Amino acid sequence: MAQHALRAFEQVVGSTSGFRRRAGQHQMAETVAATLAQADIGEHPNPTKAIAVIQAGTGVGKSAAYASTAIAMALERKTRVIISTATVALQEQLMTKDLPALARSMDQPFAYALAKGRGRYVCKVKLERLVGSGAAEDDLFDDDLPQPKVSALSQEAIEERRQALYEGMAHKLAVASWDGDRDNLADTPDPRDWSAVAAERHTCTARHCPRYKECSYYNARTKLAEANVIVANHDLVLASLGMKTLPDLDNCLVVFDEGHHLPAVALDQFSSAMDLSNLRWLDKLPKTMTEVAGKLALHLGEDVQTVTSQLKGALTSVARMAMDLVWAHTGQDAHGGGKDGTLRFAHGVLPEALHEPVRQIQLQATGLSKALEALGVDVKAIAKDDPSQAVLCAQLYAQLGGIAPRLGSLVSTANLLLEHGDQPLAKWLQAESENGYLTMTAHACPIVPGDLLRQFLWSQVRGAIVTSASLTSCGSFDYFLKEAGLANKDYVTALELASPFNYAKQGSLTVVQTQADPKHADAYTAEMVRALMQDIEQVKRGALVLFTSRAQMRTASEAIPGHMMDMVLVQGTQSRTRLLAAHAERVESGLPSVLFGLQSFGEGLDLPGALCETVFIAKLPFAPPSDPVDEARAEWLRSVGRDPFNELVIPATGVKLLQWTGRAIRTEEDRAQVICYDRRLTQTSYGKRMLAGLPAYKLGTRLTG
Repeated sequence: MAQHALRAFEQVVGSTSGFRRRAGQHQMAETVAATLAQADIGEHPNPTKAIAVIQAGTGVGKSAAYASTAIAMALERKTRVIISTATVALQEQLMTKDLPALARSMDQPFAYALAKGRGRYVCKVKLERLVGSGAAEDDLFDDDLPQPKVSALSQEAIEERRQALYEGMAHKLAVASWDGDRDNLADTPDPRDWSAVAAERHTCTARHCPRYKECSYYNARTKLAEANVIVANHDLVLASLGMKTLPDLDNCLVVFDEGHHLPAVALDQFSSAMDLSNLRWLDKLPKTMTEVAGKLALHLGEDVQTVTSQLKGALTSVARMAMDLVWAHTGQDAHGGGKDGTLRFAHGVLPEALHEPVRQIQLQATGLSKALEALGVDVKAIAKDDPSQAVLCAQLYAQLGGIAPRLGSLVSTANLLLEHGDQPLAKWLQAESENGYLTMTAHACPIVPGDLLRQFLWSQVRGAIVTSASLTSCGSFDYFLKEAGLANKDYVTALELASPFNYAKQGSLTVVQTQADPKHADAYTAEMVRALMQDIEQVKRGALVLFTSRAQMRTASEAIPGHMMDMVLVQGTQSRTRLLAAHAERVESGLPSVLFGLQSFGEGLDLPGALCETVFIAKLPFAPPSDPVDEARAEWLRSVGRDPFNELVIPATGVKLLQWTGRAIRTEEDRAQVICYDRRLTQTSYGKRMLAGLPAYKLGTRLTG
């Protein structure tokens, strides 16, 4: 099997015009083939697992190596391949460039499709209701979110705009000029507007819906069922575990590209939050459930009104105590108009006063969830048994479904807040102001992503490839393997493939020796900004400046001299697409152009040639010290005698630094320099650890001024 897959790779690269043979790419294809050939998929009494973790440096050509080999292997084994990414950009590259090219080059034909979450598709039942084709009940949550204060005339204009939007969507669907995919609309709708018509699992009667045969989501699912190759994202793969959205992971081959994101995605998937401020939906909940039951002559087994009142009382009690706790922690006056603030509970221990009201939230929300589920089952049964009521049932079920996620969030968050285990959870309260309103939210999140991935993902996977250009930190795979739940597993192999670029010849890394210590933020930022202004004045074509915080970027932006204003483009002043287009236009016109950006510009941004001849790094990219999950994990490590700085902070920063420096050299023809203003990179032991994990740039130092 491995040899067959490898021949497919050789055929692809051999038929590619202008292809230059790359030893690293061939080695990657060999490893992919050997790994996936070992894995036992499908029913097996004692299945063999095989996972390869491959760091492929820029220029190796990893997508062609893994895709051609994995697809050929899957076709021979009569199974499928899931290629999971972290970013939309890579999904688009695979769907519009890489997979079409492979389909033209490979002997065996294959079909490929993009998997998206249900919420990316329109629900026709909801849409018809909003444009007047169905029942016109008030939306359960239409006034729940804080809205900016507007005049009656402005509100009327907003409603007219929304109505025109929904009528336009309905027309496009009717004339088949739109497939119901949000991403395929010419103008992306506002999230508030889209949420009212988005398909949701909780609001869907599936085969019992009168619009099932026309359903955009299920039509897309049909295409997925016919595909040999499915492109998805990490969020969807993890969210779909145990569901039927994607093929069973033990019965297919899986590639996780941009695999370094998996730990963060896992924490996000298994975290939970409850809104303690916007409770108006609870006032409507009993009426909605009672009316749905009444229209179908159904009986509600639970005293919904009483239970809802008890739930709201418990939430209000927690909200009041949360306000007092946050204001006391931040030194603000709760009655004088509070501002944003965060309070993390040390060691994941809730104050005693919160235990009983949180337990009541858990109890009452669970009871309502069960009553809601029972009512939903009855509504579905009527839709199945009496087709004449299918439209009504679909509309009523959609109304009920809007409640389910909210109750689910209350239950899951309360469960986590009350949980105590060997490893504490991160638990915190967060106050935020928006449009003149103050919101209070309670959060809970696991702190060790490796445990989650090992238990929920790798337990199901048989054969997989995890790849990225930044899986090592400080020259080692250890950090990623621990974070991803793959450390000390005999079925895991790790391989590092160096970039084919000659970094010492093509580029340089200069570390500026500032007088100010980077730990003294104000003095350091002032000196760094002065040096940066002098340096960017020398830029002739394209350059990128990466900052560690928005405040730091704002300080630098405000220091730009008047005669240099036109040459600097700052992230956030316009959309990313427009910003990059303006940058390219200036460079192509022979003008200097400098991009100011944050972490999202430090990863995945491809600016070859003249578009980026210098990367300026304002400071070593340490994560903000105030992140509640990072704080909780560091606290736990210290409590068991371990060192979070060496174990977590340095490796995480090393990964980011590898990504940031990777923006400089993108092709074998590029010539670029990296200038880092943080002297700690060469003057501290941990800086030297990070330096050891970077490409072999020609290294130099200089003073400021």
